[in-house]
Amino acid sequence: MERPRIALLNAAHDPGDTRRNFRRELDGDLVEFHCPEGEVPESFRYDGFVVTGSRASVYWEREWIGRLKTWVGEAIEAGLPGLGVCYGHQLLADVMGGRVEAMDDYEIGYRTVEQDGDNRLLDGVDEDFTVFTTHSDRVVEAPPGATVFARNDYGIHGFRKGRVFAVQFHPEYDVATAESVTKGKDDQLSAERIQEVLDGITAENYDAACEAKRLFDNFTAFVLDVREDCGSSQSASAADD
Repeated sequence: MERPRIALLNAAHDPGDTRRNFRRELDGDLVEFHCPEGEVPESFRYDGFVVTGSRASVYWEREWIGRLKTWVGEAIEAGLPGLGVCYGHQLLADVMGGRVEAMDDYEIGYRTVEQDGDNRLLDGVDEDFTVFTTHSDRVVEAPPGATVFARNDYGIHGFRKGRVFAVQFHPEYDVATAESVTKGKDDQLSAERIQEVLDGITAENYDAACEAKRLFDNFTAFVLDVREDCGSSQSASAADD
């Protein structure tokens, strides 16, 4: 079967690590757009889309954020399957009518998240699973009609609405990215907090977090199913004409 064609909406200001991580984990033909430079697709001729993490906040007044929100909203209306990660999770929530707010505390490091065991995106993942997190904003209200399928004590970590999935944690991170991101928080976190997180970036924790990477295969399988269903529908419509 032909691999899915996916629009990678790279919202990271320094896109290199994000590009590497998603290209490693997503089994698809990725067409990348660097959103902070104002890039968005010109059409919706993709099988799906992914919105990555970013150091931005979805409520900032930035032209590129507005352009990204507009494209994502229209892509959802067009029926494209979507996946949001961290900032992408928050942006999808905002676009579909949810609410995002700044947090009182920064969640960072390997954490435990609980899922309901009844969502296709996390099929094959334990109900309690380990992930790497780093965020100072959170989704405090999921979009109307959405199903929340993952949480921890910091709040919502996963929701689905229609063909759109979103997760707050970073399943794409490798050890190098976790370390570099943590060290880069020296303007927001104390040296002691940073060292505590770095001490937790171990081979054991990374291996445990790799379980959540299954969501990428689950997402691409979903994208292919939607493509097949849409193709069958179009063929049936053509036969009726």
